[in-house]
Amino acid sequence: MPATKDKKRNTWTAQFYYTDWTGKKVKKCKRGFETKKEALDWEKHFLLEKSASLDMTFEDFWKRYEADVRPQVRENTWKSKEYVVYLKILPYFKDMIMRDITPRDIVQWQNEMRESTDKDGHRYSGTYLRKMQAELSAIFNHAVKYYELPRNPAVIAGPLGQHQSDEMKFWTKDEYMQFIPTMANKTYSYMAFELLYWCGIRMGELLALTPGDFDFDRNKMSITKSLQRISGRDVITKPKTKKSIRVISMPKVVAQEMKDFLDSIYGIRSTDRIFVLSKSYLHHEMDRGVKESGVKRIRIHDLRHSHVSLLIDMGFSAVAIGNRVGHESAEITYRYAHMMPSIQDEMAEALDEEWREGFDVS
Repeated sequence: MPATKDKKRNTWTAQFYYTDWTGKKVKKCKRGFETKKEALDWEKHFLLEKSASLDMTFEDFWKRYEADVRPQVRENTWKSKEYVVYLKILPYFKDMIMRDITPRDIVQWQNEMRESTDKDGHRYSGTYLRKMQAELSAIFNHAVKYYELPRNPAVIAGPLGQHQSDEMKFWTKDEYMQFIPTMANKTYSYMAFELLYWCGIRMGELLALTPGDFDFDRNKMSITKSLQRISGRDVITKPKTKKSIRVISMPKVVAQEMKDFLDSIYGIRSTDRIFVLSKSYLHHEMDRGVKESGVKRIRIHDLRHSHVSLLIDMGFSAVAIGNRVGHESAEITYRYAHMMPSIQDEMAEALDEEWREGFDVS
């Protein structure tokens, strides 16, 4: 049906029939458009989306992608994805026709992103550029897999940003032992940092812990949930990945500290959150401890890196470490190996000894 004008309101109405997913003919009507062109454009976009035709714009396909993918991912994961798409991808691609987007279009976008800056005028890190590319490529992959797009132009265009993360910072054991006494006057802060460093858990996993997660007869801690801040509210979610659901063996001294700590909390129930703290509070406490102890500033998440690097330095395998900290694959753990340059010296010394034995040099 053509668009019709409501002379009384001086607006236009889009009114037409379409076939829904059951094969039934359905009448669609939307009023209030200021011009006939707006009404007809809305009808065109609606019909393209319903037919899942790749003659639709990138913006229209993004809506289809959202409907397909959002129910399958954690809310905080979707929020992170959505933020990048609305800020860095849609402004460039939204009016382009999906099937007409070429690798050259992607390269031009990549060049713009490399030159763009944040609100403080700083260029984006290689890791963040890579995240932009990953989100764009995920949208095209979805179109290839489910909507018969012949190829993913983002893959052909090549990578944006670096493959590996920016250099990780970490504390050695000596640095941590220099830091932790500054927390001794605040028991919640002290125990939070003890668990983060000696058990390698994520901050969200720490903040979701309850007394029922601990088995002090076996010195075990179960990680089954995570706390995330989503749209201004605290939400208990599943851990980051399937492998993140795990049981961690705690050092005996840390387990005893944790047991004594829980015994000192009056009236706490097995299902109550232990660390009812904000992430900003822990960041503030780290700032305070760094200032008092004189150690270098690292992020809260870098305590997890510190735990992994300590285990690498102690000689444990990547597979064993990955299982402890909940890495999805051993490859992730291998990325930490560069953090312990002293291992190279030890390797050289060991190889030197092997060489001497081989040639029987006394």
